[in-house]
Amino acid sequence: MSVEATAQGASPRAPRPGIQKSSGTVTKKGDRAAKEKPPIVLLPVGEEEPKNPEEYQCTGSLETDFAELCTRLGYSDFPKVVTRPRPHPTFLPSSSVSEKPIVDDQRLSGSCSLNSMESKYVFFRPTIQVELEPEDKSVKEIYIRGWKVEERILGIFAKCLPPLSQLQAINFWKVGLTDKTLATFIALLPLCSSTLRKVSLEGNPLPEQSYHKLMGLDSTIMHLSLRNNNIDDYGAQLLGQALSTLHTCNRTLVSLNLGFNHIGDEGAGYIADGLRLNRSLLWLSLAHNRIEDKGALKLAEVLQPFELTHTEVVERRRLLLGKGAQEHLRSPSSSRHGESKAGHGESKAERERNQLVGVSSVALIDKTDKMQTAKSLKGLIKKKEKAGEVVKKEEKSGSGQSPIQGNLKKEDATKTSKGKVTIPEQKPSRGKGQKTGSKEKRSILLESELIVEATEMVNPLLEPVEHRDGKVFLLGNKVLLHLNLLRNRITEVGLEGFLNVVRYQAQFSKSSKSAAKGPVGLLWLSLAKNNFSPQSPMYIMMQELMLPRDPISKAKHREEEAMASAT
Repeated sequence: MSVEATAQGASPRAPRPGIQKSSGTVTKKGDRAAKEKPPIVLLPVGEEEPKNPEEYQCTGSLETDFAELCTRLGYSDFPKVVTRPRPHPTFLPSSSVSEKPIVDDQRLSGSCSLNSMESKYVFFRPTIQVELEPEDKSVKEIYIRGWKVEERILGIFAKCLPPLSQLQAINFWKVGLTDKTLATFIALLPLCSSTLRKVSLEGNPLPEQSYHKLMGLDSTIMHLSLRNNNIDDYGAQLLGQALSTLHTCNRTLVSLNLGFNHIGDEGAGYIADGLRLNRSLLWLSLAHNRIEDKGALKLAEVLQPFELTHTEVVERRRLLLGKGAQEHLRSPSSSRHGESKAGHGESKAERERNQLVGVSSVALIDKTDKMQTAKSLKGLIKKKEKAGEVVKKEEKSGSGQSPIQGNLKKEDATKTSKGKVTIPEQKPSRGKGQKTGSKEKRSILLESELIVEATEMVNPLLEPVEHRDGKVFLLGNKVLLHLNLLRNRITEVGLEGFLNVVRYQAQFSKSSKSAAKGPVGLLWLSLAKNNFSPQSPMYIMMQELMLPRDPISKAKHREEEAMASAT
């Protein structure tokens, strides 16, 4: 007790005068006790603190869980979870305008204390702003602005975000992300709810520009915003490769915002290369960058018929061979006839190579088909046995209904519901918010949706092509609907390239019979505030061509017609 008393009473900055001279050795021991005692007391607490967050079971309330986990990790001052403030309503009628200055003057005159000044700056304190669902008050979106998100905070998020079943978006604005913390953030995204589809990382420049990792093949992000991140041509190259290459393609990303970055002509060319074989991106913004005519022409090139490279032509032939081998297995007579027609223009060496590839692929497919037929035979035998049992039961009961029309159909339906086969009765119920009766039905719906997406997705290299002077031309990317190139450095040279794109796509949508079913091309294109005059004839012509394609202008025109007809 005496050692602890001396340790508590002693202060290393202000020792008592006279004690050092009379008992120097005692004060040295007291100093050692004061230095050694606190680590001995704090070490067990420090060992227990990392274990406590793992033992804590999150409740699904972000405010409660985040506060509890921060406390268990030793944080005394941590951001509070608050509801995101709504924008103020449109301002005051004329009768109350004269009263407002008087009220403000009264408030300002009475707000001279330090506490009132601090309360006015609550907005600038670190918080976690959330937007809630109106019905059940569950967290829908998370906004973090202006404070550094460290590795330990992301570890807390990895525990308290997965229970949020309705989470749809995460927004990080100037949170000091690094390449390491970005990797940790990407690792926690699969743990979150399947409803999470939007990620916004704005004002977070990274040295290695590893934003492309958010667009991996296993990514479920549909909307990605990377504004104001100092992304240059190297970062654009990584993002373009994440959009698509010859053998890989992102099939989930729908919108990508790259505004307010440092992307130039070279970077725009990489983004254009990514758009060559990407058929999922609908919305792209490259506003407020450094793109000139060369990059603009690269982007315009992929939106109309463009020539395939040698490697793309080789890959297209390989895909056609694989497709032909499958058709040959399904219908041998028709496939042989097609091969004889296709082989007319090929050399003998190419025919021999194609035959070898076809034989090997057919052999592999034969093996898989034998396995599948063996399994199907076993299933048919079991079905027959069960059908016999049903017949016996029906004969005993004396009912006149045939077993094939009655119980057998129900058994088949239950069998197919357990597998991965899509069920026609469940196709209309695709709504994510609808609650099914059991977990099995939910898994069946998800699997059926994945199967449908896999079958409907066609490799762009197998799309219709045009042959000109011995070259192969793909008809261009018509899936991209929105392109924003506001405030770049494009002159009339690049403007002419986009005018040709708009002309071609407008003509194609009119002439093509399947335009209503398939993609139609750009519906919105912005080239304003570039290095050409707004009164340029080409710019005015492009706007006139885009006006009937713009869905917003169509809606306004319909409203005006409805108002005119009503009057």
